[in-house]
Amino acid sequence: MIKSMTGYGKAEAVLAGRKFTMEMKSVNHRFLEISLRLPGMFLPLEGEIKKRIGEKFSRGRIEATLRVDGDGNAENEGRFTLNLPLVRNYHALLCQLKEELHLGDEITLAMMAGFRDAVVPAETFQDPAALWEGLSMILAEAIRTLTEMREKEGESLKRDLTARLDMIAGFLEGIDGKAPQVVLDYQKRLTDRVRELTGGMVIDEARLLQEVAIMAEKSDVTEEVVRFRSHIGQFTDLLAGADAAGRKIDFLIQEMGREINTIGSKSGNAEISRSVIEIKSELAKLREQVQNIE
Repeated sequence: MIKSMTGYGKAEAVLAGRKFTMEMKSVNHRFLEISLRLPGMFLPLEGEIKKRIGEKFSRGRIEATLRVDGDGNAENEGRFTLNLPLVRNYHALLCQLKEELHLGDEITLAMMAGFRDAVVPAETFQDPAALWEGLSMILAEAIRTLTEMREKEGESLKRDLTARLDMIAGFLEGIDGKAPQVVLDYQKRLTDRVRELTGGMVIDEARLLQEVAIMAEKSDVTEEVVRFRSHIGQFTDLLAGADAAGRKIDFLIQEMGREINTIGSKSGNAEISRSVIEIKSELAKLREQVQNIE
């Protein structure tokens, strides 16, 4: 199933008397890039959260934010406690810094109390691991809603891409149908020109046919048309497949561009040239849309 790289997901639940909200936003990116914003006490879970997200997505820049809000219970408001594990970690790091750089400054109470999340609401100070089961469910729901939106966007992209592929296929059939006429037109122009220049003298038909054959070989676009049709078939298969296909489709569009450029350079027919221009225009639109596909 084709998925867009653009989407939004959200989930929330009450854990240990606090409201936890996970928001996830996704935008285009060549690779998978995950950015997390977590309350300080949940930083130890950053690696596991990124791992869970990475298991579900292969491309896109994903920004995930976890917020923790109060439950409005007056009995729980206004009570705070020390986040001693975090404070001890800050202190150990400062001691290490002081020793490494031979600094003389003292580590003071004011300095330690000023660190973020050193003092936290009493009811939120819990072991993050103890909340992981509930948090993992919130994360899974946010991932699910983000995936659902990316899939819906992907369906819209698929319809647009399919319609443009059909247009391109139609122009390609027109080129294939007109290609034989190019040789006949050349033969007629060459014959008329030779007769005009020779003033009605006998024409060497064998030599004339040889020139036509050389021109026919140079202007033959059969191979390019066959390869282009094959690319369209692969494109259609990728749109119907279950795997992430953005990079493969982008490569196919590049190959289509090469084939149509060759067709355009080989043909001197005005109608074929117009079809080539139309196909190039649609390929540019396809390329722009494909940048949104995972």
